Amino acid sequence: MTMDALSAPVQQAVEVYTKGIKAWIKDDAEDGEAWISATVLSKEVTDTGVKIVFQNDEDESRDHVYESSLKLLEKTQGADLPPLRNPPKMENTDDLTNLSYLNEPSVLNTIRTRYMQHNIYTYSGIVLIAANPFARVQLYEPDIIQQYSGRRRGELEPHLFAIAEDAYRQMIREQQNQTIVVSGESGAGKTVSAKYIMRYFATADDKEAVSKTVKMTAGGMTEVEEQILATNPIMEAFGNAKTTRNDNSSRFGKYIEIQFDKKCNIVGAKIRTYLLERSRLIFQPETERNYHIFYQLCAGIPLSERKEFDLKDWTKFHYLNQSGTGIVPGVNDAEEFELTKNSLSMVGISLQTQWQIFRLLAALLHIGNIEIGGRGDTAALSDSEPALMTATKLLGIKTSEFRKWLIKRQIVTRSDKIVKNLSPAQATVVRDSVAKYVYANLFEWLVSVVNESLSCQEPDLVNTFIGVLDIYGFEHFKKNSFEQFCINYANEKLQQQEYVKEQIDWQFIEFSDNQRCIEMIEARMGILSLLDEESRLPSGTDQGFCDKLFANFADPTYKGYFKKPRFSNSAFTVVHYAHEVQYEAEGFIDKNKDTVPDEHLTLLQNAESGFLVEMLQTATAAAAEAAKESAPPAKSLSLISLMDTIGQTNVHYIRCIKPNEAKVQWVFEPNMVLAQLRACGVLETIRISCAGYPSRWAFEDFADRYYALVSSEYWDPNKSPDIQKLCHVILEQSIKDSDKYQIGLTKIFFRAGQLAYMEKLRADRWNECVVLLQKNMRRFITRIRYLRTKDLALRLQQVARKKMGQRQLELLRQERAVITIQKYARGFLARKQLERRRNFVTHLQAACRSLLARKSFGSFRENNAATQIQRLVRGWMTRKRYLAQRDHIIAVQTCVRRRQARKMLASLRQEARSATHLKEVSYKLENKVVELTQNLTQQKDEKKALQKQATQLENEIQSWKDKHGKLEAKMQRLAHGSSTAQEELEALRSAHTTLQQEHEETVAKVAEQDKEIARLSAEVTRLRQQPPLKVSTQPTPKDEDVAELKNQIAALKAQLAQSLKNGGPRRQASLNAYGRNLSPSRMSPTTPGGGNSRRGISPERVSPRGRSPTGANMAPFRRNSLTESKPIVYAEPDQIRPMSIDHIESLRDVNGNPEEAIIPPNTQNPPSHKEVVFPAHIIGLGVTQMWRFGYLAESERLIFTVMDTVQKHCLSFGGEDTIIPCAFWLSNTHELLSLVCSTEQELEREMHYNSVNGRRAVGWHDFEKLVSTVKFELQCLEDNLYHHWLTELKQKLSKMAVPAIIESQSLPGFIATDNNRFFNKILTGGSNQPAFSMDDLLNFLNRVYRAMKCYDVEPFVMEQGLTELLKLIGVTAFNDLVMRRNFNSWKRAMQIQYNITRLEEWCKLHEMGEATLQLEHLMQAAKLLQLKKSSLEDIKIIYDVCWLLTPTQVQKLIQNYNVADYEDPISNDILRAVASRVSSSDSNDILLLDNVSLDDSPYEVPEPQLVVANMYLPSYLKLKLLQRLMGLMQLANQNRQYQRQDSL
Repeated sequence: MTMDALSAPVQQAVEVYTKGIKAWIKDDAEDGEAWISATVLSKEVTDTGVKIVFQNDEDESRDHVYESSLKLLEKTQGADLPPLRNPPKMENTDDLTNLSYLNEPSVLNTIRTRYMQHNIYTYSGIVLIAANPFARVQLYEPDIIQQYSGRRRGELEPHLFAIAEDAYRQMIREQQNQTIVVSGESGAGKTVSAKYIMRYFATADDKEAVSKTVKMTAGGMTEVEEQILATNPIMEAFGNAKTTRNDNSSRFGKYIEIQFDKKCNIVGAKIRTYLLERSRLIFQPETERNYHIFYQLCAGIPLSERKEFDLKDWTKFHYLNQSGTGIVPGVNDAEEFELTKNSLSMVGISLQTQWQIFRLLAALLHIGNIEIGGRGDTAALSDSEPALMTATKLLGIKTSEFRKWLIKRQIVTRSDKIVKNLSPAQATVVRDSVAKYVYANLFEWLVSVVNESLSCQEPDLVNTFIGVLDIYGFEHFKKNSFEQFCINYANEKLQQQEYVKEQIDWQFIEFSDNQRCIEMIEARMGILSLLDEESRLPSGTDQGFCDKLFANFADPTYKGYFKKPRFSNSAFTVVHYAHEVQYEAEGFIDKNKDTVPDEHLTLLQNAESGFLVEMLQTATAAAAEAAKESAPPAKSLSLISLMDTIGQTNVHYIRCIKPNEAKVQWVFEPNMVLAQLRACGVLETIRISCAGYPSRWAFEDFADRYYALVSSEYWDPNKSPDIQKLCHVILEQSIKDSDKYQIGLTKIFFRAGQLAYMEKLRADRWNECVVLLQKNMRRFITRIRYLRTKDLALRLQQVARKKMGQRQLELLRQERAVITIQKYARGFLARKQLERRRNFVTHLQAACRSLLARKSFGSFRENNAATQIQRLVRGWMTRKRYLAQRDHIIAVQTCVRRRQARKMLASLRQEARSATHLKEVSYKLENKVVELTQNLTQQKDEKKALQKQATQLENEIQSWKDKHGKLEAKMQRLAHGSSTAQEELEALRSAHTTLQQEHEETVAKVAEQDKEIARLSAEVTRLRQQPPLKVSTQPTPKDEDVAELKNQIAALKAQLAQSLKNGGPRRQASLNAYGRNLSPSRMSPTTPGGGNSRRGISPERVSPRGRSPTGANMAPFRRNSLTESKPIVYAEPDQIRPMSIDHIESLRDVNGNPEEAIIPPNTQNPPSHKEVVFPAHIIGLGVTQMWRFGYLAESERLIFTVMDTVQKHCLSFGGEDTIIPCAFWLSNTHELLSLVCSTEQELEREMHYNSVNGRRAVGWHDFEKLVSTVKFELQCLEDNLYHHWLTELKQKLSKMAVPAIIESQSLPGFIATDNNRFFNKILTGGSNQPAFSMDDLLNFLNRVYRAMKCYDVEPFVMEQGLTELLKLIGVTAFNDLVMRRNFNSWKRAMQIQYNITRLEEWCKLHEMGEATLQLEHLMQAAKLLQLKKSSLEDIKIIYDVCWLLTPTQVQKLIQNYNVADYEDPISNDILRAVASRVSSSDSNDILLLDNVSLDDSPYEVPEPQLVVANMYLPSYLKLKLLQRLMGLMQLANQNRQYQRQDSL
């Protein structure tokens, strides 16, 4: 048989094993690794068989050889080939069904890899595999519970909370009951898992349900939810015990139904128990314990009850000391006893009843200490046996009767009753049966009481339930008895279920059905039926039971399910689904009967203890009711009921695995785990899956991994490829047999081995691509090297030629230089000779010409001097005559004008006495003032001109003096000159004298003008100071005009004074800038000011921060200030400041509560401090006046009403609407607190002053009490406002933090998608936009900061609030980042770091640098994701850089790191090294940061400041009552000041 003769699947399977492929080789050693990883070294295929050589990956010196014939391969379809190993990237997958190669060693390796990385949970389809860490892990904190609440399965890491959430969601969507089956062997962690599942349902907050109550913490649980959690300590105390494998092993099965109403609120619960291990009460193997409650009772009972119950140490009781072990390491039984008592109280059991229970437990311990003696068939028991007397005393029964029926039994015949002695062994069995009977009934009674307390009082409210089943796993010991048989039977029943979802062509798969095994156990003539039959016979024995089994199941039909042991006749073997188990029949009959003699039953039922009688009646009634409902044997009754309940629900599975026998933390024993995987059916499920379509890939994942197998025309992003079409093309070209795969609606299903073949094709394709790339890269590199060599040669040639050319050029340059030097030397000599000759001729010509020129210049100078003297003399004579004439004319004009002015002044004074001409006088006076002003200005100008002219004359005189000096010098040189020169000299001297006189006259005239200016100024001053003109007292029709003219004159005088103050030249402009009609009575309401005139205000009267209404319709408004009584002055439009309230129409007069009109100013136009806090000052002033007048009660009512109104007003806002009102009133509240403190100090000073002056204060004690109360209430109000404000802000911010910080990508160039698939990138090109961006977050913080800054919130309060908000951002974002899967990449980290940097810059810009410490955890997490993680040195660097993160957080972030396509996956050695740093004993090693409470914000009230009250009221608020009140307060303050001055 050749290779070609093999079928296609077998050929594919053999072709996969190429050099370098990794596979698993079985390790047959008992303490080995179960499977060993190996790499293919060589493969040899012959005509007869196949030989593959593997190299051990752990020990490279070892080789493993696989040999098989082709016939065997064809017969087994390649099933005996070594299982293939998954790629390293897949070995850490959280779901076993995602493995490329789904086989036993791959499953074991994945579980081990995750366990060594401290990941104890792994999915296997619908099953959750949980490996017990035997250590404290940070996986069950309340914050983790809230993280899984509302999340779909697969969004976060595998967890039992995810299974619980999935069950909860399916219950809501499908309105179907759910069951979570938690199974596993003892010590695997079933009880703890079930406990945490119930805690999840009780504490998780349903974020999607609208009507469900929100529970932010465990403290928010309802009473029912607290009672459900309280059942755990009770059930553990009475039903759990220490075993060899587990310190807290459940020795009973428990099914808890958590009941929900239609609104998904927990309304009740119900507990069912199964298979209580009664035999543990009377016997415990070595190193094991009895039930916990007995040890708790011995350790924790108080001294008085200890004496009453005659309890001693646990070593003194036979039922407790048989194993020699009574202490569990790390468990304090006394503390556990207190917890048990509290839990009993929680479920409604009174303290009296609790002590009755403990009395009964003490009696059972004393029953165990009853020593039965005797010989042969006769048992003996002393009447004075201490244990007997104490037990009967505690039980309330007769000692003699109990002793009698312990050692005797009564046989009832038709005619008589026969009393027969029992042997010591039989008497001991009776004693133990009584103890087991009482304890079993006590346990059932506890369950019934708990159910009565937990069950919903209104059954109609129960809509659905979720059941949690905590039951033993499959058990297989060296010696297996009746208990193991019942346990394994229950697990056999639970194993029947699974397969179907997508619409594909499929057929049922043959699998090992365990139905025949179940029928053999529970059928009419099955094991349980035969056991019950034998138990009913008086002479029934264990051997008789075995003989019936051998006879009944000798049929070959049961050959595969029932076997008879070869070396024992008292045992039988059952082949279960997981393993075949040999059961020892010894004790089966007694344990199945578990009966108590009728005499003892009667004795117990008639006991003096009412609690014992009631407890037995309740248990007996429940057993009788159960017996009526079902016919099967007693032990199988509860199991059948359980299976019926589970069959009607949707089942979820959690398989708990015990990783090592010694219970050592983080130790993994592969063989032990492999056995448990087989026992719990995981490997069987995988085997069944491999027979069908075990590998399932989504279209996107398949296309992303195998797109390279087809031409790029099918996945070219420019052509918008269709994913399903691309998958079809890949499959058609790669797998010829269409039976090897099926295409569903959302996934592609592959048969076993097909993905391995696809991986081979992919590897071959990538190898081809790599070879092609290498070829082209090598060609490129060689060509580059050749081009560089060629370029180098050309450059060398260029250099050589350059050197030669430079040498030749140098020679030519030297030759040319010699010739040039010779040329210039000869030229220099010729030029020198020519220069000497030319210089001689030039000097000769110059001498001749200079002689001629001097003669000509002398004659010219004499003529010019004569001409200048004549000109100056004639000009001087003409000017002298003109000036004399002008001075005469001016003097005449001045005299005439003075005379006319005096006459006019006299006439004006006469006319001014008449009222008729008063108006004309005023106008003339105004004109006179103007004329005087103009004259004054003209005089000043003339003075300046004269001063300028005098200066010019002085300069001219000085020049003449200089000329005169020169002439005198010249005259001395020319003494021999003619008489004409002498005359000129005399003329110049006379001219000088004339000029000197003119200068003196000019100076005198200037002095006269100064006097005239002084006189005019005095006249103006006199006119200003002249009192108003008086008119006749006789009333005339023009009185109003006279009054108006007076006002105008007064205004003119004021303006004139202002003009003189600002300078003369500016006065006219100032006067002209204002109109004449400035009186308010003359202004029209429609046209204020009249005409083009504007209303003005003096600059000194305008407050720099004052507020005035604006707009044409606001003309009648004036600034209102009650602190000053000054004339009304109007402001110019350009001086009016716009007001901050835009809706003036909404403001109205308030005759009642002024709160209705108080509107906070707008933040866009920041108000002044007094405009912000004026409500506090108005309230403070009012309360202060009431205190001064002694109205303490009224002031208390007033201020409390104000505080209540403010609080209700602020609490009425929600969301972002709270920003402005809460900031406004928070500032006012603190201002009012400061005012109260300041007023208290002021009144204390006044009281001290009055006491010094003999006036005694009355009621001061009441006042102090009132003030302290008011201050306390104001602090409470401030705290309430802050709390409500921060709560609303944090609720808004909690929704923005994660989208803005984690999901928002505002850094261009590093945009990351939700995953790193290449195919996803070319299709979508990016990810969806988050709900909020970083800009939204910063805008929100800006609004909060501007509001606080605008309304003068205390800086200390601002720091508190913003720090709390930033802490919320940091914690929420960090916790979300830590829990994310398939998200955390280095690109995401860069985006997060950029967002954090923007937030830090915002904090520094707003002087909140210290608040950025709240973001340090998040910043270090972002840095961690960006650092390298390829070696142990890199890990050390990470721990150094990220020093603030705990080892658990570092491990979680590295574990969830999403490796890009071009990155190497993080090796398992690195992950194990990171996991090794996690310490379960370190309480500070936490995973998630403590969540910032949205409902609680710590607040520290700032210290009150010293504040001075003011009476400011904004002008835009027309509060007439408050205005009148402020006026009264002002008068009261003035009166008080006057009184104080009088007293002084």
